[in-house]
Amino acid sequence: MADYFGKDVFKLGFGLMRLPKNADGSIDIQQTSEMVDLFIKAGGTYFDTAYVYDSGESEKATKKALVDRYPRSAFTLCTKLMASQNEKVSKEEFTTSLERTGAGYFDYYLLHALGRNNYKKYEEYHLWDFVKEQKAKGLIKHYGFSFHADPDLLEELLNSHPDVDFIQLQINYADWDNPEIASRACYEIARKHNVSITVMEPVKGGALANPSPKVQKIFKEANPSASFASWAIRYAASLDGIISVLSGMSNLAQIKDNLSYMQNFQPLSDSEKEVIKKAQIALAEEESIPCTACHYCTDGCPTTIPIPEIFMVKNDALRNKTQDGGKQKYVIATQGKGKASDCVECGQCENACPQHLPIIKLLKNCQKLEA
Repeated sequence: MADYFGKDVFKLGFGLMRLPKNADGSIDIQQTSEMVDLFIKAGGTYFDTAYVYDSGESEKATKKALVDRYPRSAFTLCTKLMASQNEKVSKEEFTTSLERTGAGYFDYYLLHALGRNNYKKYEEYHLWDFVKEQKAKGLIKHYGFSFHADPDLLEELLNSHPDVDFIQLQINYADWDNPEIASRACYEIARKHNVSITVMEPVKGGALANPSPKVQKIFKEANPSASFASWAIRYAASLDGIISVLSGMSNLAQIKDNLSYMQNFQPLSDSEKEVIKKAQIALAEEESIPCTACHYCTDGCPTTIPIPEIFMVKNDALRNKTQDGGKQKYVIATQGKGKASDCVECGQCENACPQHLPIIKLLKNCQKLEA
C-alpha cells in the first residue's frame, strides 16, 4: 500500500456505539473494561464514540472503561459533533464531550453524519470554523466529517474543505456497488482527494456477521474456520487509504474473534477477493431490508415504533422460513412499543436514516407480521 495519513494505525478500531448492556439497559462497564483491556493488549489504539451515541452514555462509559484506566498516550479517541437545533447548542456539544470523556483533547474529531438533509447547517452554524479553532488550540489533533450521502455531495464538500485530515465512510462488500450508499464511488472520490478514511458499518450493523444461508455456504466452503464477520472487516481493511475499520463490538466473544484475525492483519488474497465477489452476487439476489440498526430513526418517532427491530424480524422471516412467518418474534420486538401499523407517516425517520430507506413503505409491508 502507498503511504498515507494513518497508514500505520492498528487496522481494527473499537466502535463504542453498541456496547454491552446490563439487564436494566445501562452499559456494562465491567465487560466494556475487559474488552478495552483485550483491545489495547493486542495493540489496538483507535476508539470511536459520538456525542449522540446512547444519549451520551457511550462517552461517559469511555471515561470509565478507558480514559480513567489508561495513560492518555496509550490510546487515540475520536468523537463527533452533530448539528443540533441552533449554533450555540451545537457548539456546546464539544465542551460536553470533553467533560463526559475526561480525555483532555480529541485525537480525531468529526462533524457527524453529513447528508443532503443537514449539510448546510454545518455552514450556517459556522461549525467548520469552530472545529478548526479547537484544532488551533490543541484540543483537536485531526478533524474531518462522517458522511451519509451521494458522491456528488462528497465531491462538493472535499472541494470546499480541502484541509480535512480524514473522513468516515460506510464501506462494506454488500454496499460497494449499492447505488443508495455508493461505497465504491465515495471511496474513490476520497482517495482522489488524497483523504484518508475510517470505515463505519463494515459488517452493516451486524447483518454481515450473520448473513443468509446462501452467503454463509460460500464462505464456509472457502474457509470453514473463518467467521463471517472476518470476511467483512478484512475486506474493508484491505483497501488503500484506510486508517482503521470500526467494529461496534458488543461482547467479549466479538472482540476476541475480531482480534484473532486483525492482531496480525493480512489483506485479502486474490482468491479471497473472488470469494467476496461470489458473496456479493448472492446478496444482490436476496430480498431483505438493508437496515444497520443505528436507531437514528427512532429518536423522534411520535409513536415509539422500534423500526430496526421490526426490520430485523422481517429479514429473519425472509431468510429463515418459520411456521408462523415471524409473528411471535414480532410480538416480542414490539412489546410495550408502537407497531408498524401505528406509523403516522410523519417522515422524520426517513429524514434521519443514513441508509436512505423508504421506511414508511417498508413499515406498511411489515404490517403483515401483526397477528
